[in-house]
Amino acid sequence: MILAVGLGCQRGCDVHALLDLFDSALAEGGVDRNSITALASIDLKKDEPGIRAMARALDLPLHCFNAGQLAVYAERLSHKSEVAFAHTGCYGVAESAALALAEHLAGAPAELLITRKKAAQATFALACAG
Repeated sequence: MILAVGLGCQRGCDVHALLDLFDSALAEGGVDRNSITALASIDLKKDEPGIRAMARALDLPLHCFNAGQLAVYAERLSHKSEVAFAHTGCYGVAESAALALAEHLAGAPAELLITRKKAAQATFALACAG
């Protein structure tokens, strides 16, 4: 089974804020940290230091998708953000990225296992497929 974490964050978000959100969301969902397959975000965040540091700290691959690839998931999101759309061209980075990556890796439809969790500077979602 593929478990893909989608992440969104404000520019300059600290790695510790991302890891805290990651750990608290997984604990709340009853998901073991070691069962996560990979991380995903929007291509605008591919060079974001906090997200890159998180991928290194967790020893997980980071996949990034463009706004067009993420926009196709708009109808499946638990929350649509006009602010996210204004900044990125998609209505929800974390959920869209999680769904996109799970489906890409599994070659099968994905579903959100943990819907959007928000912290001060970041968002998290978990999708599963396969």
